[in-house]
Amino acid sequence: MKVFHGLALAAATAVMTVGLGVPPALAAPPSNDVYAAAEVIPAIPFSTTLDTTEATTDADDAELNVCGAPAMDASVWYSFTAPADASYIADVSASDYSAGVFVATGSPGAFSVLACGPGGAMWQATAGETYWIVVIDDQQDGGGNGGSMSLVVDVAPPPPTLEVTVDRTGRFDARTGIATLSGTLLCSEDAEVAFLEAQLTQRVGRLLIRGFGATGVVCDGTAQPWSLNISGDNGLFKGGKAASITFSVACGTAFCSEYFAEQTIQLKGKR
Repeated sequence: MKVFHGLALAAATAVMTVGLGVPPALAAPPSNDVYAAAEVIPAIPFSTTLDTTEATTDADDAELNVCGAPAMDASVWYSFTAPADASYIADVSASDYSAGVFVATGSPGAFSVLACGPGGAMWQATAGETYWIVVIDDQQDGGGNGGSMSLVVDVAPPPPTLEVTVDRTGRFDARTGIATLSGTLLCSEDAEVAFLEAQLTQRVGRLLIRGFGATGVVCDGTAQPWSLNISGDNGLFKGGKAASITFSVACGTAFCSEYFAEQTIQLKGKR
């Protein structure tokens, strides 16, 4: 009964408060809700979390949207003066809502947007230049206004290591006409996406046989063997010389490494 009495007293107090005309407390927007109150990033690396559910949007946010974001809701502002010439990345992918980033220089009415994107943005900075980093809710998750925002600003990591070799001798199957190219590929563990593809061209009689193949690769920092079966689009590959173009890409968080080579391959029958 004492618990009930306490709850009843609290309810009665709330009714009296409303009756006396005292407005209920409202949650306030974040302190860096607008351009004029941007939070200064003191040093790199920088990381922060922030409740943006009460953040607002205004004309300054709308001016930044040259990238076609579906919405500019729940924006919060940061300022960053680059200590050195470098590529930097602002990452909000750990936020619990669909957050996006805009990076700009200038001031309201004269902003110059350097980078923007869902989940984060990367830009090339000049030492001593001040940049505005604006985190928004782009509403690609279908609703709500902001949430638990997570922002990390740091120097962008270098591209992954990528080393490729292509064997000068390939194989072909006399029955199917399928050619097999091979070699080795090494890409470092920081690669998030990596693939290899090759185009093969061979003169067979009066025809120029062409084919294409592609494969995913394993990136673990060690040299891995690869092989690629290529079927001719307009005929069968035969023994002899063929021209190959091999292309590979390994992409990390910020940059990609590429490999490209044109060479002659000697196709020999499978044993």
